[in-house]
Amino acid sequence: MAMAELPKTWEDWVANFGEWQDRVGFDREWLGDFDLSILFDWDRAGDVIEFGDYAGRAKWERALQVPHQNIRDSLVAMITVQGDTEFASVEQQRHLLETAPTDYDRYAAARIMAEEQRHGWQMAYLLMTYFGQQGRREAQKLLERNAQDGDRLLGAFNRPMPHWLDFFNYTMFVDRDGKFQLGMLSTSALKPLAASMGPMLKEESFHLGTGSNGLRRIIKAGVIPLDMLQRYMNKWVATAHDLFGTDSSTSAHWAYVWGVKGRWDERKKLEGGVDVDKEVLNEESRGHYHDEIVREVEKLNGYLPEGCGVKLYVPHENFHRDIGAFGGKKCYTNGDLFEGTDEEYADYLRTVLPTPEDEEALKELFKQQWIQDKPLTPRQLASGIGATA
Repeated sequence: MAMAELPKTWEDWVANFGEWQDRVGFDREWLGDFDLSILFDWDRAGDVIEFGDYAGRAKWERALQVPHQNIRDSLVAMITVQGDTEFASVEQQRHLLETAPTDYDRYAAARIMAEEQRHGWQMAYLLMTYFGQQGRREAQKLLERNAQDGDRLLGAFNRPMPHWLDFFNYTMFVDRDGKFQLGMLSTSALKPLAASMGPMLKEESFHLGTGSNGLRRIIKAGVIPLDMLQRYMNKWVATAHDLFGTDSSTSAHWAYVWGVKGRWDERKKLEGGVDVDKEVLNEESRGHYHDEIVREVEKLNGYLPEGCGVKLYVPHENFHRDIGAFGGKKCYTNGDLFEGTDEEYADYLRTVLPTPEDEEALKELFKQQWIQDKPLTPRQLASGIGATA
């Protein structure tokens, strides 16, 4: 939905943001005492470009210092995609506040949506402040695309999120991808972008905790069958694996060469003398992510009922991929190729991904105490976040 006029000032954009909130149905009272503000951690950003062809030079503090237009274009694209995911998440999740299983979960979801809006603000501020007409145009588009219309930039952020079991898996697995993306931008040669990442990463940790805590409480309640829980995990893990992009990406290659976006744990790798392979940067990042979620799911297994005979697992990176070397290929959850027909593979997927029958069964399961309660702390209660939702 196009707005009437391109914003000329930050105040213009903020006014358009208010229209976006109204349009998607996000009541500003749900923010409670949360402050939508622009935050930087300049110390963490560093002063010197740390990798790529411009390593050793001063970090760029203004767009005019960026040496080439194609590098500026790459920066605008990175910032735009990040901002797009933040606003899309609110559009995907807003309706869940009406059906929160506990007061704590209503607070947690409202806080996540508040922080996602702040992150979107941060990216829009960078576009509006540092990139002239090009940036203003992209900042405007952040408010015009909509996940409900299916026109957000990344497919995962157009996917429906009909209920809370999806939400907890999303925050566990998809938001964790976000942590990796922010971490890789935290060493960017554009100093305002790098300085934006520290505060965003601090807030993102609550999102990941909401996912892991929610899944743990689901397991403890013992109402959702473990095989059903596994199918929803498989759905969102496969989605998150795709978010890292194609295995061999020229855009990731050049982003590294130009100093726009580093590796996960770039500083540790530089200190440790770990060589960079610019041809497989996305694959490397996805591997780090996969290893982390394997560890997280193993923690969840510690809460399974004794003697249940089941262990939750993380599907292989090859499973149910839409992009990359295994995009569209038939693979088992362990990564092996499936040798049967398309029809036989569809039958197999019905055993390892959510089905319409699962969705129907959940309607009844959600009427029970399907997740362990968690009390609000006095500070959370006093914040007013989500209280009127």
